[in-house]
Amino acid sequence: MKEILKFGGASIKNAESIKAVSKIIKDYTNPDVVIVFSAIATVTNLLEGLVEAYHRKDNDVLMKFNEIKSFHISLVKDLFNSEHHIFDIINNLFVEIEWALEEEPNQIFSYDYDQIVSIGELLSSNIMSEYLKEVSFQNEFLDVRDVFKSDNNYQNANIDWELTEEICKEKIKNIPVVTQGFLACSSENFTTTLGREGSDYSAAILAYVLEAERVVIWKDVDGVLTSDPRHFNDSKLLDKLSFSEAVELAYYGAKVIHPKTIQPLQLKNIPLQVRSFINLENPGTIISDFKITYNIPSFIVKENQMLVSISDKKLSFIVEDHLSYIFSLLDKNNLSVNLMQNSAVSFSLCIDSSKNSVKFLSELKDKFDVLYNSNLTLHTIRHYDKQSLDSFIKNKKIILEQKSRNTVQLIVE
Repeated sequence: MKEILKFGGASIKNAESIKAVSKIIKDYTNPDVVIVFSAIATVTNLLEGLVEAYHRKDNDVLMKFNEIKSFHISLVKDLFNSEHHIFDIINNLFVEIEWALEEEPNQIFSYDYDQIVSIGELLSSNIMSEYLKEVSFQNEFLDVRDVFKSDNNYQNANIDWELTEEICKEKIKNIPVVTQGFLACSSENFTTTLGREGSDYSAAILAYVLEAERVVIWKDVDGVLTSDPRHFNDSKLLDKLSFSEAVELAYYGAKVIHPKTIQPLQLKNIPLQVRSFINLENPGTIISDFKITYNIPSFIVKENQMLVSISDKKLSFIVEDHLSYIFSLLDKNNLSVNLMQNSAVSFSLCIDSSKNSVKFLSELKDKFDVLYNSNLTLHTIRHYDKQSLDSFIKNKKIILEQKSRNTVQLIVE
């Protein structure tokens, strides 16, 4: 039975890491695998900076481009002999970026974003495919844009499931296969992306359409933890999670799993295993159709948040027409609401601070009175109890608090 393996950027951050991951793959007991790679660590951030500089017409666009190119050339020099054809592959991919940068920026930023930032995954997956062959792990390289078909909602494309399933079953036959996460292709033959951190979702799509036995996502942590070890000292491993609980944790911002990943797996009851590429002895977390009662609090942190409070200029009630307009602006600017609260004369929502959120505020002010706080942190506690909540809120300045039966959310300065 097919398995889908997905490796994130942190697992292939340098030549040493690539060799370690290649050993994991080469020693894998099931050869019937499709292997999905993210861009190499930090590369997506660098490419995003390049696109933004290109759109602003900054003077340092070429410098940013050369920094990304030099990094990849240096990396392949550490892995291959100087005559290897991987150098031609890498150079040709950077030529695609050069061609894009020579044109005037498109009026649609998201279009340029997808055409340029997508190169990160094509670079990493080509490097991994060729290096795996170097260590005698034969594989077929697949450009996922040939099989993942989507609409043209750039930066957050929607998959055409029926067409994607048909093409995947037709083309993915000779395995092992090495491919990319995050990417798809529109009917106009333009590259699209599936949303930030969308490579996990790509693995789930492949599992769904190929009816895989399971998905394994390899991370730099032991599995799904009760809290982010960067923020908390007492994180505990959750060895089993139900699909529904995983969806809740992902929705509230748990970074181990992309929010869209779970649904296609749940529909076909395909287990998801989250494992560490560092601690190979640890089996990690299994997410499946479990019936579990949870009594351990889980803490989720979302930084760089903005709390926006909206009221009508005439001090009238906030009614459905107002909310409809506000949500249309959120959709237009590709923004997700992390928390919202309504009163008679105001509506408050918490969103990620970004270039899009600044534009959203500007458009809101045409019709509403708007107040906002930035540089905030959103804390979510799932399955909270009095002890965990009292301990957490001690000495913190809380701007807004919202409770339900199982979850409390706190916006903190």
